[in-house]
Amino acid sequence: MRATGMKWLLAGLMGVVSCGARADATFEVTSARAALKRLLPRHAAQIALVALPAGAGDGYRIRGKAGHIEVAGTSPVALLAGVETYLERVPHVSIGWPGDSLDRLPATLPAPPEPIESHAVVPDRFALNDVDDGYSDAYLDWPGWEHKIDLLALRGINEVFMPVGAEEVYRRTFREFGYSDGELRAWIPAPAHQPWWLLQNMSAFGGPVSAEMFARRTALAQRIVGRLRALGMTPVLPGYFGTMPPGLAAKQPGAALVPQGEWVGFARPDWLDPRDAHFAKVAAAFYRHQRELFGDGVLYKMDLLHEGGRAGDVPVGDAAKQVFAALNTAHPAARWVLLGWQHNPPRAVVDAVPHDRLLIVDGLSDRYDGMDRKRDWGGAPYAFGTIPNFGGHTTLGANAGVWLQRFAAWRRDGVMRGIAYMPEGSGTDPAAYALFTALAWTPVPEHAHRWFDDYAVSRYGGEDEHARAAWRILAQTAYAMPSGEWSEPHDGLFGARPGLDARSAATWSPTAARYDLARFDGAVCELLRVAPALRTTSAYRHDLVDVARQVLSNRSRVLLPRIKAAYEKKDKEQFRALTAEWMDDMAMLDRLLAADPDFLLGRWLMHAKAAARDDTEAAQLEYDQRSILASWGDRSGADRGGLHDYANRELAGLVGGLYARRWRQFFDSLQAGLSGGDVHPIDWFALEQRWAHAREPHATEPAGDAWRLASEAVQRLQLCRATPWTPFAAHRADRHGLRTERKALVMSRAISRAPRPGPGVGAGVPEAAVAGRGENALEGVGGMDAEGVPPGVARRATGARSELEELPVGMTANAEGDGVGAARVGR
Repeated sequence: MRATGMKWLLAGLMGVVSCGARADATFEVTSARAALKRLLPRHAAQIALVALPAGAGDGYRIRGKAGHIEVAGTSPVALLAGVETYLERVPHVSIGWPGDSLDRLPATLPAPPEPIESHAVVPDRFALNDVDDGYSDAYLDWPGWEHKIDLLALRGINEVFMPVGAEEVYRRTFREFGYSDGELRAWIPAPAHQPWWLLQNMSAFGGPVSAEMFARRTALAQRIVGRLRALGMTPVLPGYFGTMPPGLAAKQPGAALVPQGEWVGFARPDWLDPRDAHFAKVAAAFYRHQRELFGDGVLYKMDLLHEGGRAGDVPVGDAAKQVFAALNTAHPAARWVLLGWQHNPPRAVVDAVPHDRLLIVDGLSDRYDGMDRKRDWGGAPYAFGTIPNFGGHTTLGANAGVWLQRFAAWRRDGVMRGIAYMPEGSGTDPAAYALFTALAWTPVPEHAHRWFDDYAVSRYGGEDEHARAAWRILAQTAYAMPSGEWSEPHDGLFGARPGLDARSAATWSPTAARYDLARFDGAVCELLRVAPALRTTSAYRHDLVDVARQVLSNRSRVLLPRIKAAYEKKDKEQFRALTAEWMDDMAMLDRLLAADPDFLLGRWLMHAKAAARDDTEAAQLEYDQRSILASWGDRSGADRGGLHDYANRELAGLVGGLYARRWRQFFDSLQAGLSGGDVHPIDWFALEQRWAHAREPHATEPAGDAWRLASEAVQRLQLCRATPWTPFAAHRADRHGLRTERKALVMSRAISRAPRPGPGVGAGVPEAAVAGRGENALEGVGGMDAEGVPPGVARRATGARSELEELPVGMTANAEGDGVGAARVGR
């Protein structure tokens, strides 16, 4: 540990406070302990939380003996970060976002072999994008938010963007300036689209929202803010920078407004010139109402002229001075948080505000080359940030190597003082989240391969060569993407509006694969070979489904050019066969996704339905939630603006529903054309709107076995097949028992049940892979019961009467022992 880290620890040891006792410069551990009980209900009593004075910054220390672990820290967040570090480094389990391996925890928590110490290398540890609420779940209930906050605290996050309830602040503010309640509720969008209203991009879509919904979201926001503060985390609240409802000129004559034009097909709200006397009055009312609802804050998020806003004849530096003056009047100690995105913030804005009152959370740190943020922003403090996910896409990967290299280099510039984890949709990539937030704590990760090796152990709760091999492949492909143009992976073409030349589903996503797809395929093969004891965790199930999903999704980029070639050659039979394969892949993908709760459309929709006061409102809110996945907004935004499928994702019910319907209609149209019929244009927006307004139910609980479905997927794609194998001694069961044959047997999908092997047959074989044909037995070693073996599965056993280990279809089992070589199973 670095010397600086020892200083805060030694200082902290002078004033230890345990379990909620009071002392100068310390804090209550009550909230951290409550979070610990939520996260580790069966083991929380074995962990003592100890408060340390803050000293030079956040840090923690872990020590203790078996069953009595002590985590000491300088804040509730530091304590919980220490707990997660203990879990990962000592019993080798973890709590991810999403997925955990807590089922692997022993009843008695093991002692750390030596004390573990860490300190934060940056003070500002920021999370959540301006649009996270829209793309992650705008209708998330309190239990969902409570868990989300716990997961942020576990990784040491201490600043969280929190826009929920801002609509009530605006409503109360503008009632003072002549607007009716009905006018304001008609102006404010439904919750899933509110983030872009707060950014001054749009208004009204999906509204008006009921007064009851305003009240419920305000109450939820108060709970969120209260919990964040109790855990020592700072809620970052929206500030006021001039967004106005329509009709101000009639209500406040003489007010200076700057029309903002359009944002990708949507009319933008007007901007009140901050130099105008009306601005200070509106801002003062805004901050007064915000304080009444949510208390005083110290961080306020505002972005002037976001994504194409127009300054008109207003000098932006002068505008920034007035925006800051209003904030400073309301909150004299507050800092202004700005997003580093596109050309924002311009130097004129940065130079207009005292730098010690600014924090720029950079969304481009890992995206482009040749950047110098100290130069760009004149030495203003900033947080090293990433946006590895856009629109909540279910894509795997990040520019992780860029993170490690640049974070280390940029820390030396003297003005980088934080990290900012800002995917547009959070909770989709647990590895990216874990690695990026690890940058903020000692020891700072330096080598991706070492970090991913350790991650493979704690992610599933134990050592496994195949888990490590899988994550090495992922580290060398999806998490090794370079900077230069993108910070996100490519999306899949199953979610694209159909077209033979489709190259991405979202208009602004990468148009080509960003890593070696064939190399990536190997990860699913390795995950399928992970030991059965580690397959019981939710982390394993999530990752297996996610990696297999990505493999199937990537295949769309290989198959579509072949479909196009068949169509252009007017090869009707080839076109029919390839499009059938495409549709079968989509059906397979939908079944696979249904096996894990994190990939269910029903879960995306259920909170919106639950938030409604009656069926009419339920239809309105479900449309709000559905539309953002498909058309996003109205026809102008979807078609002319290009927003359709911006939030595409691969969810069970969405892939097999809207996406399959679009591609089936498209292929049928082209097939008719090849047969001499007319090919008519398809109104995709109309189809998407019908789907968005539909109310068909979708499952909210998983169905199917993830391992077997992933095995079926790799068999379908003919993956995971070994190099040519040599004959070996296999044991095949027939109606009379097991017998040895000098050949390998290929398993038939016709197998339904395996009869019980004859007693003692096959005993003494060190390892055997056993297969059968037709009605005959599929497996059996040393007299073990082979009943109930499903079609398409082989098993391996080592030694007589040993525990059987499943092998996925298409995999090769290498075996040792006299007369045993390798077994290959498949269709």
